[in-house]
Amino acid sequence: MVSFRDVAESAGLLIDSVGVAVIVIGLVIATARYLVEGRKLADGYKRYRQDLGRGILLGLEFLVAADIIRTVAVAPTVEGVLVLGIIVLIRTFLSVSLQVELEGRWPWQAKE
Repeated sequence: MVSFRDVAESAGLLIDSVGVAVIVIGLVIATARYLVEGRKLADGYKRYRQDLGRGILLGLEFLVAADIIRTVAVAPTVEGVLVLGIIVLIRTFLSVSLQVELEGRWPWQAKE
């Protein structure tokens, strides 16, 4: 019989895989888009970086979700939760940094 722990571990691994795949697919799409049309544009490199950033941001969201599932549902120990907290802080910092670079403003600032 399959236990909840096994299902949660499998779900975490699946979501981790989706996160990595999203980042790789984002890289491939951004690179293809740059090679086809971006090199001809004045801001082509900026668009390329923005496309890459969007792929990384979306992938990070999946990776954080997988970490939460595996830590809380599979191994809810104090040490595991502390490690999860540190991972989420680092990934949140990366996400905010990428968002600031992509949009040129802090997330809490109104759009112009």
